[in-house]
Amino acid sequence: MRFTLDKTNPRAFDEFSAAARDVPEVIGIETFLGRVDVRLNVIARDMGHWTGIYRDRILALPHIAEVEALMLVATIKESEGLPL
Repeated sequence: MRFTLDKTNPRAFDEFSAAARDVPEVIGIETFLGRVDVRLNVIARDMGHWTGIYRDRILALPHIAEVEALMLVATIKESEGLPL
C-alpha cells in the first residue's frame, strides 16, 4: 500500500509510522522521497481478512491524505544478491 501523508502536522511521519508498527499484518514499512511518502507491506489470509484489515486498521492510521492499495499477483524475478 502506498500513502501520501498530510504533512501539515510536523509529526505526521512519526505518528503514522508508530501506529503502523502496531498493526500485526504490516510486515514492512518503507519511506520515500517524491509523491509517495510511505509504503506498507501488508499480509492477509484471504480477501475477507484483507477487507477487515483495510477498513478497521489501515484507514484508522493518522495523517493519511491519499492511499493506494496494490495487490501482488506474481513475482516474476527476485534476485538474492547484487550483480557486483
